[in-house]
Amino acid sequence: MTALVSVVIPTYNVERYIEQTLQSVLAQSHRALEVLVVDDGSSDRTRDLVAAVAAADPRVRLVTQANQGVCVARNRGLADSRGEFLCFLDHDDWWAPWKLAEQLAAFDRVPDAGVVFSDFLNWFPGDSGFAEPASVLPTLEGVPAHDPEFSGWIYHQFLVDCWALTSTAMIRRSALDAAGAFDPALPYSEDWDLWLRLSVQVPFVKLAAVSTLYRQHPHQGNRKLREVDFRTRLLESAAARHGLASRDGRTLERNRFVQNLARYHMQFGLHHLEHGKRRVAIGAFARAWRHHPARLKYGALIAAAALGWRPRAAAPGSAA
Repeated sequence: MTALVSVVIPTYNVERYIEQTLQSVLAQSHRALEVLVVDDGSSDRTRDLVAAVAAADPRVRLVTQANQGVCVARNRGLADSRGEFLCFLDHDDWWAPWKLAEQLAAFDRVPDAGVVFSDFLNWFPGDSGFAEPASVLPTLEGVPAHDPEFSGWIYHQFLVDCWALTSTAMIRRSALDAAGAFDPALPYSEDWDLWLRLSVQVPFVKLAAVSTLYRQHPHQGNRKLREVDFRTRLLESAAARHGLASRDGRTLERNRFVQNLARYHMQFGLHHLEHGKRRVAIGAFARAWRHHPARLKYGALIAAAALGWRPRAAAPGSAA
């Protein structure tokens, strides 16, 4: 339990939340940690707030750079870090005080594991803002130590969805060195890309308990409209390179994989149609129908979009 854990927090214009996020890290029962806050060109008070925390606790270090995106910021923190284990915490999320200690204990139980992640809870604001974290976090009582369905060799699971929220994960440095860092060419699904690369090389452990509150607000990356469907591109590339089976033989059925691609194309199309991007939407619906022609709904969406139909609200899909 004396292992040094490096916590990398990329920040950008998050003065409303950064102090609470940092407090959750510094309140960890595992005390051997370094916190590298990499500010990606903020124009608000974020840097000043972090600097004040760093002045009071030498474990916190502020690193500044011109705005280059979250992947560059995370990789900068990785390059400057020293810990045997690494965590990448989003600048507005919150950790339970036992998170790091429980993850290190899991690494002790499963020495060949490369990643330990956990369940998380979406943290929604109420009429008066976000509730106190302790009042939202579920109790540990009665929760099993780990989730066997998402532990072990789980590459095949990541071909379905991005099950690991970045803020929940702890990664062994040697595993990250072998798999490579975050890909700066990916403005979206960069965490999913990392999990796919790691899961073909090392086993994962998922803690069943909720260790992280995932703050929900309108400025999250998964709510942005993007011209490229990075999710389907990423999954097709991974399947072409590594197939559909994990190293222990567990496999995602081809039909389920293809139908899942169709569903993501549909979600991409609905999100664009919601914003009036009819041409892009029709192209996405057509790709969905090609993947899953038995699903007549996709053909109906093509016709509806061509006739001018527009959904009231379409979810952007996965949080990746």
